[in-house]
Amino acid sequence: MKHVMGVVLCLLFAGSCAGQENFQKVLSFETDNRDGQLSEWGGGPPGTIFADGTVTHSGRWAARLDRSIESPEDFSTITRIMPVDFTGTLIELRGWLKTDSVSGMVGLWLREDGEAGAVAFDNMSKQQVKGTHDWAQYSVSIPYRADAKRLFYGFLLSGTGKAWIDDLELLVDGKPVWEAPRIQRPQTVLDQDHEFDAGSQVSLSSLSPIQVDNLALLGKVWGFLKYHHPDITGGKRHWDYDLFRVMPSVISSSSRPEACRVIENWVSIIGVATPCDPCASLDEKELYLSPDIDWIGDENSLGAGLSESLLNIYQNRHAGGSQFYVSQAPNGNPVFENEQGYPGVRLPDAGYQLLALYRFWNIIEYWFPYRDIIGEDWDGVLAEYIPKLALAKTRDEYQLELMALIARTNDTHANLWNSLAVRPPGGDCRLPVVARFVGSKAVVTGYIDSTTGTVSELKAGDVLMELGGTPVEQLVENWKPYYAASNDPTKLRDIARFITRGSCGDVTVKVERESESVTVRAQRVKPTEASASTGTTHDLPGEAFQILPENVAYLKLSGVKAADTAEYVKKASTTMGWIIDIRNYPSEFVVFALGQLLVEKETQFARFTVGDLSNPGAFHWRGSVPILQPTEPYYSGKLAVLVDEVTQSSAEYTTMAFRTAARAVVIGSTTAAADGDVSQILLPGGLRSMISGIGVFYPDKQPTQRIGIVPDIEVKPTIAGIRAGKDEVLEEALRWILSTN
Repeated sequence: MKHVMGVVLCLLFAGSCAGQENFQKVLSFETDNRDGQLSEWGGGPPGTIFADGTVTHSGRWAARLDRSIESPEDFSTITRIMPVDFTGTLIELRGWLKTDSVSGMVGLWLREDGEAGAVAFDNMSKQQVKGTHDWAQYSVSIPYRADAKRLFYGFLLSGTGKAWIDDLELLVDGKPVWEAPRIQRPQTVLDQDHEFDAGSQVSLSSLSPIQVDNLALLGKVWGFLKYHHPDITGGKRHWDYDLFRVMPSVISSSSRPEACRVIENWVSIIGVATPCDPCASLDEKELYLSPDIDWIGDENSLGAGLSESLLNIYQNRHAGGSQFYVSQAPNGNPVFENEQGYPGVRLPDAGYQLLALYRFWNIIEYWFPYRDIIGEDWDGVLAEYIPKLALAKTRDEYQLELMALIARTNDTHANLWNSLAVRPPGGDCRLPVVARFVGSKAVVTGYIDSTTGTVSELKAGDVLMELGGTPVEQLVENWKPYYAASNDPTKLRDIARFITRGSCGDVTVKVERESESVTVRAQRVKPTEASASTGTTHDLPGEAFQILPENVAYLKLSGVKAADTAEYVKKASTTMGWIIDIRNYPSEFVVFALGQLLVEKETQFARFTVGDLSNPGAFHWRGSVPILQPTEPYYSGKLAVLVDEVTQSSAEYTTMAFRTAARAVVIGSTTAAADGDVSQILLPGGLRSMISGIGVFYPDKQPTQRIGIVPDIEVKPTIAGIRAGKDEVLEEALRWILSTN
């Protein structure tokens, strides 16, 4: 949630927030809410959250969220945070809600965060509370997670309208949270070392080539030690702050040999590796990717002393795979524990900005399953971004450079997800049309709501040539570096969603209409909640399951329900064939619930690679593989699976499973090419990124990352088809079903 990490929140049971009585007042909003401002709560954006002394459920005050079409951002929230210093089974938030003309949704929400981000979350989205309703009590709950460190909770309103919340209760196993059994969490070195809490104390105005070279070496050595030295893997050192301790001396080094001596001395202060017993070894059986650590033996680059120290540390790495800064989820995804987001750091801060670069670069170097197909000189990327990030002079510039760095991984999952507002093009408004790239041309495909088409100066099928006097081709080239994607169609997909964004008001648009060049004056407007998702899927409107006029069954996974899969099969079995549309993101995970109804024998459809905690940088083929077990009712008919550039991640994994059906064919175009569960990464400044965390391959070990799901029958939309209002992919699916045996 955008606002959660950016506001100052008090911690319950600590400082001024301590005490049951005060906590009860906070939950019922009966605190000193002067001038209509909601005290004791964070949230935003400003101008949308209030204390209401007129409309209440009980007592003097309630909280009111109030949004209009002019309100900034997509939603408003009130927010609090507390440490998870209790134990239990179920955490529940109850509250009384009242709504007035809500166009989006309202909801109580709960989120537990571990060191690497969210571990449990719910926000009442499935209840779809909207419109106008009088006071009623609602609740939301999440399981207690022992690995959670912080609990976020609050209330949100998306879209437009008004919503009130009053008389909250925060419960653990049905009792007030203050009655839950307390736990004392052990402190780590991160709780004890505070030397650089106020800043890195590293200031830079310029960097020479030798300084860049020396800082690149420091970044590689720092990352190697982080995941190999027993004192760091054992959590005995605040490794971020140790970086700040050595960085000034490396920056002031006048030559590479001098920098090597500084780093060698730093390593010696940390200490030599204790002899391992037992020692870790690299099992090359089922090895997919080896660690890239040959560089530590390069005495010409490191000097004999530093090289010897690093080799000693590598050779004495302990078996068992215990790491302080990273662990693995049960499925093999890396979980970046104990990484600090430093949301309060004052930017610009050259040291923290370099820390962001080093942290992300080394996570890719050691824990990204697709390191071998990035398509970049990853060492060269490190050196390239040292001056770009270290010398960034504003928070926005820092975020943009991080976006460009992250984009170099060529992973659609990777992005700076809570900073997209600064990604170009900026602005709060957009033209009221949907755009999509057909080849290299940005084409208007429709309108953001049903009424726009009657008044819009732009028509479906118009090719956008210039926006505000600048050629679209030039705009796309300028913006591409900031859009992370595994392949070019997906990069263009994301650019298309924002291509008309800019300042509110009139803008000159030059289009190619039919065979003519036409210049129109169009109006950029603020998008509504309802229009924000328009055009993000390419499936049919209406119910999730339909019988098309040609007596062909149709199911779009954006509305699928796992509980209804058997019923879908029964209905589809009486038709000429079945179209499953995955030009969207599945509303529920149905890989097995539906996939097992599509196969007549036990069927493997994927393989995985996972990292190795004892050998950072190594990835092995995982022994367990996903299997579809045939289940009744069995669908034996013709099956057309539709995909395109919006088919991503879980949608791609679902396609891999469904295409194993005996009479299945995949129709459409290349998908987003980012399969597998994601791992979250915190970066300084309260920023968040992600990466694809495990490698996903076909059973024959053929890759999916950067390639995507390659269709059996390739069909792409055409400009002529868009102008004629055709869905050419769907038409090909119908043609295939009706013309084959």
